[in-house]
Amino acid sequence: MAASNVSVSTLKRAEKRGRKFLNPAPAKVGGLSVVFKVLPQYLKNQAEVEPKQPLGPFTTNARVYSTPPASGLRVTWFGHSASLIEIDGLRVLIDPVWEQRASPFPFMGPKRFFQPTIALDALPKIDVVLISHDHYDHLGAQTVRRLARLEATAGARWVTSLGVGKRLRGFGVATAQITELDWTESATLDGLKITAWPSQHFSGRGVLDRFTTLWGSYVIEGPEHRVYYGADSGWWEGFAEIASQYDGFDLTMLEVGAFHPLWSSIHLGPDNAVKAFEAMAACAPAGRAGLLMPIHWGLFNLALHGWKQPVERIIELASEKGLRLWLPEPGEPSEVIAGVERRSGWWEREE
Repeated sequence: MAASNVSVSTLKRAEKRGRKFLNPAPAKVGGLSVVFKVLPQYLKNQAEVEPKQPLGPFTTNARVYSTPPASGLRVTWFGHSASLIEIDGLRVLIDPVWEQRASPFPFMGPKRFFQPTIALDALPKIDVVLISHDHYDHLGAQTVRRLARLEATAGARWVTSLGVGKRLRGFGVATAQITELDWTESATLDGLKITAWPSQHFSGRGVLDRFTTLWGSYVIEGPEHRVYYGADSGWWEGFAEIASQYDGFDLTMLEVGAFHPLWSSIHLGPDNAVKAFEAMAACAPAGRAGLLMPIHWGLFNLALHGWKQPVERIIELASEKGLRLWLPEPGEPSEVIAGVERRSGWWEREE
């Protein structure tokens, strides 16, 4: 699957105003005004935003990793956006968060719905750790500290967005292992190419550092397979532009959870995820639309909607539009096969 020769149009490197990075298109990021609008809705909210009891346990069978995937592409989804992608002989660990809470505090903030499916020290050898941006639900400080000391990641390349390398170094990752990418830049490792593309979001781990590090989406491209990892983004016209640089994706990972109309310019939600997928699929050759994998749901309560609502809505939309979904059980290493859907239904087994 070679990349096409379509030229880049509005896709370009990130721009800054002062010390702050800018989105590729205008976007509204909530401040105190949004808090005041959301608070009444929060107080009146009747949705089941968390499972009635902890889910699982879900368990990853680490022995599976000793055998390469027959298809050449296997993904283990650990919940939310954290995944391990085995692609054409290499392993990429994406946005790992093993913390109990997606929060700067161990005693408060969104708590995970189920326990990690595998211990960090049971992970197989990792070739790349990909950190899309520095929000707490994508970059776990304690997780990174532990990964930095493991033998499995001793030779790993840490690929991330501009400015996030400083945070990784502070958590113990060696400078020589870190590669920071601007939008449209790439890093290569043993035949694997990772390219950073724009997304509509923001960054920061506090009130005063918003936009001071970069965020982005990523294409993970091996000799035979290609995955688009959308990370966090609201809708914008760039989805089609990104897809036009390639000849299709085997798997397109798009966020569906933690959405609300008040912050729709920085989070897709199910409806806009389908809109983005359709825009990207329209750029692919016939039969190369691939599978849509909903991410950014099912682990943390980060919005007002019911915890099952994102997956239920995406299934409804996919059925209406004839889209193929890829919804594995948390922690299950699952091979991605062209044109073959996977709908585990694990969220329906809540007791």
